[in-house]
Amino acid sequence: MNIINKLASLFKSKNSSSQPEDQMSSTSTLQVSKDLKDFLENEVLVGLDISVDHFWSSFEKIVDEFSPRNSELLKKREHIQSSIDAWHIERRGSEHNHEEYKLFLEEIGYIAPRSGDFSITTENVDPEIKTIAGPQLVVPVMNARFALNAANARWGSLYDALYGTDVISDEDGAKREGGYNPIRGDKVIAFAKNFLDETIPLEHGSFADVSGFEFIDGELSATLLEGDKVGLKNPSQYVGYVDSGEGTYGLLFTNNNLHFEIQIDNTHSVGSTDIAGIKDILMESAITTIQDAEDSVAAVDGEDKTIVYRNWLGLMKGNLQESFNKNGSQMTRELNPDRAYKAKDGSDIMLAT
Repeated sequence: MNIINKLASLFKSKNSSSQPEDQMSSTSTLQVSKDLKDFLENEVLVGLDISVDHFWSSFEKIVDEFSPRNSELLKKREHIQSSIDAWHIERRGSEHNHEEYKLFLEEIGYIAPRSGDFSITTENVDPEIKTIAGPQLVVPVMNARFALNAANARWGSLYDALYGTDVISDEDGAKREGGYNPIRGDKVIAFAKNFLDETIPLEHGSFADVSGFEFIDGELSATLLEGDKVGLKNPSQYVGYVDSGEGTYGLLFTNNNLHFEIQIDNTHSVGSTDIAGIKDILMESAITTIQDAEDSVAAVDGEDKTIVYRNWLGLMKGNLQESFNKNGSQMTRELNPDRAYKAKDGSDIMLAT
């Protein structure tokens, strides 16, 4: 019903359109927003095996079929809402009777009577929703910059997240004021090493005492300050690596279906001060994003909604870009590429960005 509601303001019968005529174009039975018509014909359909005539004739059939059904559903919704309003008004000042109210809601069709035992299964659900526990962002897709930021938020720096939040206390000189505070930075690194101890624990010892990493018989090994070489308690948590060249590389791990990468770079300002050369830990965090085309934006006419659909098309094609000026510098946002790694057996691993 939501989709038909959105389309109602953009596709109307020739006799019912309330938009100014100079903003509308005509098909055989519909008046269409000029902005949207141009976008569909010259951007969406380009490269598809769908002719303009076939698209409009097929779409007109859909509108003809579903618009009356949608109108009936809207009338039903209005009837239910007015019935609920009247029920509460009639009982204003009275003590609420839960059972009476529940029976009333069943009578008007707002809720269905309780049935017997049942089970529910799901099919064709993306693993990001079905099996991976992670946060979901909501962003107005009408703003391309915001939409891109959210789409790129799946991976983020643990060090940056810790430094900028109250997860790390400001006590003992660890204030967030001014530029970089090395005291706070040390607290961030200590927290991160403890995170590694808890999440991918070593056979013995702590990541705070790891001076380097190497591979022994195909498995990851960490060298402790006293010289011991230890593996992970659960070796399967190490899944692969990425070699960036010139002594910089990343080690990929998994925990609870989420990945994170220990990034090694002895030439980096942070990595050069770390005994293991760790410059950061990159976390897989915001797994999915709702690109919101309704509640969080005021897309009210054909021009607005064309912006929404154009941004969505760019996200689907992977070519959405937004340029802007920040602090006197021109910057461009675009979708990050997927992340490529080598597995322990030498095969390729591609992780969504």
